[in-house]
Amino acid sequence: MASFSAAFWQFTQNAWYDHVTVARQHRVALLALIGLLSLSLSGCTSLAVGGAATAGVAAFQERGLQGAASDTAITAEIWQKFLAQDENLFLNIEIEVVEGEVLLAGEVKTSDDELEAVKLTWQVNGVRRVLNEINVGEGTSLMDSASDLLITARLKTALMFDTDIYAINYSIETVKGTVHLMGIAQDDLERKRVIAHARETSYVRRVVSHIRLKNDATRQGT
Repeated sequence: MASFSAAFWQFTQNAWYDHVTVARQHRVALLALIGLLSLSLSGCTSLAVGGAATAGVAAFQERGLQGAASDTAITAEIWQKFLAQDENLFLNIEIEVVEGEVLLAGEVKTSDDELEAVKLTWQVNGVRRVLNEINVGEGTSLMDSASDLLITARLKTALMFDTDIYAINYSIETVKGTVHLMGIAQDDLERKRVIAHARETSYVRRVVSHIRLKNDATRQGT
């Protein structure tokens, strides 16, 4: 039993290290792309998104290549502002952007940090709406982080193998067992299937859906 506990503790430590390392590398890589992303607005979108493979994926998304490039630029600029203000905002808040609609999810230590994150987000050009799902608390533990990573991975796999769901259109963020869904559904049936998968995933405590329908009148260009 003791050896199992030690092994699990090591797993959570490794999961936390990998999570922080990957998150930091991903954010830094996006910040490095800010200059290239600006080219997307003048037509060089394949370069801005980061190569033919990534551009190809973006082209198949409901928001299209131009929309994906714009959202990536918004994400990078928000992270840049967070990093300049406070590294904890940069590391503790997850960002998803779909057609200028920004989801902020995570946990910060004070309400002032929460308000600052929202304020900085609104300063970025192209932001149409801010969905504030930031909690104030002591932060996530090693076990929380490991569990959140597992939930997200399982849910992404479930969506990918469901032939009635266009999984490429969805983004998932999990914070302390709460799953935040963003994306564009082809119809209400697909949206319900995505939410059902999230609710059926082990260890999920709560599901928050910000999924919009393809024909939603609030979408840009509709």
